[in-house]
Amino acid sequence: MFSEAQLYSPVTRSGAGDVTVHLSDEHPGVHDPEYRARRNAIAALALEYAPGKPLPRIAYTDAEQQVWRTASIELARKHRTYACTEVLDAAARLGLPTDHIPQLDEVSALLLPLTGFRYVPAAGLVPLREFFGSFADRIFHSTQYIRHHSAPLYTPEPDAIHEIIGHANQIASPRFAAIYETVGAAVARLETDTALKFLADVFWFSMEFGVVRERGEIRCYGAGLLSSYGEIDEFRHAELRPLDVATMGTAAYDITHYQPILYCAESISEIEEVVGGFFATMDDDTPRRALHDLPSSHTAGAQ
Repeated sequence: MFSEAQLYSPVTRSGAGDVTVHLSDEHPGVHDPEYRARRNAIAALALEYAPGKPLPRIAYTDAEQQVWRTASIELARKHRTYACTEVLDAAARLGLPTDHIPQLDEVSALLLPLTGFRYVPAAGLVPLREFFGSFADRIFHSTQYIRHHSAPLYTPEPDAIHEIIGHANQIASPRFAAIYETVGAAVARLETDTALKFLADVFWFSMEFGVVRERGEIRCYGAGLLSSYGEIDEFRHAELRPLDVATMGTAAYDITHYQPILYCAESISEIEEVVGGFFATMDDDTPRRALHDLPSSHTAGAQ
């Protein structure tokens, strides 16, 4: 299992059909029984969904709506300073609501005319092959729960704010949406878990935590940065390295801390050529070739 899976709270179903979301001891909502019950109920709705059925609609509480409003306003301010033009223009065309949490069918209705993407519900972690593979059909699996109200600008796991404010604003760009679709096509070619993990790690350092040089400044396009109030303030202090998919796919990294090393593109065109070009051509032998091409000092520390 890929290391990013640690970000998700495990979801289980008992023999009686009861659904439980297992929050970590450090989660802000772990000692709030009302929040835990909400998480279980929202996860249960996602697990009941099947393709072709209506998307589950969540009756969000006033407290949850306030979390969305707070995060939307504060992240929008950060985006004006730190997000790249491609994302800002895509976000303006998408026009996500800031006054309420959009239902997944509402997100889909906004995205479809722009890039053909639509959202479907996820209770929590979606297996790699299913999550990335669905991009080929321009489908994005999204959680629907919201972070705990005590920490509206922080979450230890992906929530609807990450999936929508982070990824939907990115996927609203036809150029980035095309890269996502290429990721999905690559998954259909891959048979080994090693290759799938390599793909996931390149995606992590590009579409999740990618940065680009723009008019002499470093700006972000990765969904993980776009949706993190804390890390979007810090990424310019990271060590910046040029795009190198061999290194990106083999680098050891800690998902629980701000990323100290980021891979910086010189333009959106370079992201398309290097990252998109990689996804368009990778196969099961890619990890072996990448390790062979890396300097011995790097391969000694690769995981």
